Amino acid sequence: MTTLTMLGSGSRGNAGILTAGGAAILLDAGFSAREIVRRAALAGVSLEGLCGIALTHEHGDHSQGALRLARVYRVPVLASAGTWTALGAPADVAFLPLRTMTRTECGPFTLAGCSLLHDAREPLALTITTADGLSLGVAYDFGRATQALRYHFRNLHAIVLEANYDEVLLRTSGYPASVQQRIAGSGGHLSNRATAQLLTELHHAGLATVVLAHLSQQCNTPAAARAAVEPVLRRSGFVGELHVAGQDAPLAAIRLTVSPGALPDLWSA
Repeated sequence: MTTLTMLGSGSRGNAGILTAGGAAILLDAGFSAREIVRRAALAGVSLEGLCGIALTHEHGDHSQGALRLARVYRVPVLASAGTWTALGAPADVAFLPLRTMTRTECGPFTLAGCSLLHDAREPLALTITTADGLSLGVAYDFGRATQALRYHFRNLHAIVLEANYDEVLLRTSGYPASVQQRIAGSGGHLSNRATAQLLTELHHAGLATVVLAHLSQQCNTPAAARAAVEPVLRRSGFVGELHVAGQDAPLAAIRLTVSPGALPDLWSA
């Protein structure tokens, strides 16, 4: 059984745990190590089978606890070379590089990255495939989806995708114009409307699970994100589960499945 547990997602921290075959991989570590351990215990997820920590980029809300946890559990950090350099490339922590469209093995998981437009050193969207062929994509912190990302996220069975802001709430947020422009720019974040559009482009018969994540505390609400995304996605034919990750508490574990209508494996031509 493969499960995804979102420990929390938002402007103050992002982390999730994917478990399969008795192993687990941490997907971003944007809380303190102590807080990640606490949230995992609260969600009933054991970290004893942890085989690695995969990072999308170096910003603290995605990487804060990574090095400490890697040392405690003696597991590697998987990230782009730019992210690793930005973290200081400590000699006492193992590093497995993630490169665009190149596979990297970590326990029963196969990972690949795809470059994103964001103001970080070398940010990536991630795909993770399990031994039984189930594939998950994770993409945060980008303002515009490239064709490379669309290709990278083809045929996935589950997607964690940011729905960062509501356009009206951003305009009325009180943020200075320069901050609003950064958030809404190509290197910033996805609006609810843009997330809905991207998901309709990525939808196929085998997509069974979508998690909306990285909601802005100032410029979005779970209700607004769901209201903007779900009707559009359902009209595209999506019949799976739609979840909205929160900032302050983990979601219940989500069982990920390969739909009978799934398209071929992520790595097939």
